[in-house]
Amino acid sequence: MKTKRNVTSVVMTFVLLFSVAIFAQSIEKTVQVGGAPMYPNKNIVENAVNSKDHTTLVAAVKAAGLVETLQSKGPFTVFAPTNAAFDKLPKGTVETLLKPESLKTLQTILTYHVLAGKFSSVDIVEAIKAGKGKAEFKTVSGGKFTAMLKGKDVILTDENGGKSKVTIADVNQSNGVIHVVDAVITPKS
Repeated sequence: MKTKRNVTSVVMTFVLLFSVAIFAQSIEKTVQVGGAPMYPNKNIVENAVNSKDHTTLVAAVKAAGLVETLQSKGPFTVFAPTNAAFDKLPKGTVETLLKPESLKTLQTILTYHVLAGKFSSVDIVEAIKAGKGKAEFKTVSGGKFTAMLKGKDVILTDENGGKSKVTIADVNQSNGVIHVVDAVITPKS
């Protein structure tokens, strides 16, 4: 009887430890953005809609008709401006961009924040080092921006000289990765 209890105890301990390890691993991979966990098994849109810091971006993606694209297989790298980043734009800009007559401009600006392929922060930093301090990336919109390091921060410089800092890196998604940025970058008009 004692041996049976010992075996049961060992099995239960193993199951408990295995469950804790799986739970810890799932927590470890989850990043908090805008007060919500971003799950690596969900796609870019499924996660973004839960971030209270990205409601403007989500509204813009919907208005631009890009939801289906950003839910597709990808992979994509998205530099996701926060609500505060959109607030830095001149007054009335967001409202104008969300109008149906501004659809093409909105699509161009949003896809300027997207790279085809998955680029982790390590990939970006390696590209910067290989480029002797700069790396140029071609966006889905067809434009280009430059990434550089300022201390440990990755700074993006758009075609107009505007700058944006990556504030949260490597938010992994089922179809790519998101890097949260503190300013909207814009292509040449």
